[in-house]
Amino acid sequence: MKKINFVFFGTPEVASDTLEILKEHGFLPSLIITSPDAPKGRGLLMQVSPVTIFAEKNNIPCLKPEKLENIFTSLPQVDLFIVVAYGKIIPENILIIPNFGSINIHYSLLPKYRGASPVESAILNGDIYTGVTIQKMVYKMDAGNIIAQEKIEILPEERTSDLRKRLIKIGGELLVKTLPDFMEGKIKEIAQNENEATHCKKIKKEDGLIDLEGNATENYNKFRAYATWPRTFFFKNGKRIIIIDAELKDGKFTIKKILPEGKKEIQYENSIYEKK
Repeated sequence: MKKINFVFFGTPEVASDTLEILKEHGFLPSLIITSPDAPKGRGLLMQVSPVTIFAEKNNIPCLKPEKLENIFTSLPQVDLFIVVAYGKIIPENILIIPNFGSINIHYSLLPKYRGASPVESAILNGDIYTGVTIQKMVYKMDAGNIIAQEKIEILPEERTSDLRKRLIKIGGELLVKTLPDFMEGKIKEIAQNENEATHCKKIKKEDGLIDLEGNATENYNKFRAYATWPRTFFFKNGKRIIIIDAELKDGKFTIKKILPEGKKEIQYENSIYEKK
């Protein structure tokens, strides 16, 4: 097939990892659009996005607009927009600019878990299966026609970071496999069933609070879902205790390692923080 002239929208590591997969298979964007540099860390130093770093390494033009409205008036026509975790809502009049529209990788089996936290939500809710969906983008969150989908099993002890890593690889490879047929009009798009749609929220730091007296399986799922961020925690004598490692053992949520506020990581068992 002829070379695809596409623009890539994305910001975090999930997007740069996808770009690496595309590159391995000979697909490189003519332009990359990412979020503006932002202050991060305790020192609030300005940092570029992982996608910016990819663009610089591969000598690809990269734009970091605060607003998208005016940047496409002077650009040549392109075939496709590919969007992976861009972080901003793209206006409808921009989504329809390319000859073949805009497509997105979403890390759930749409229409389930539309929204910001599909990987965490699948683990949090104790799902056995999840997957990746490539969808045609419309101006409604994750509601576009399904172009391709792949279903996988969630491993019993799998945490969000491990599951996401698998899904990124599967999603990138599914995209590579799907693009030629999509560009040649060989794929029949499937409309999502709105009656089956569910939504997941953006996670907040306070969502990691855990009730040690709560359901053991639910607590373990919460630990797995939030193990990277915001992490699960409880309070003891007014101090936040972060759970570093835990397991579901004999039907009980068993904490193994903790990080007490202002202290170093320690074993939970027989510590002064253990629930008596």
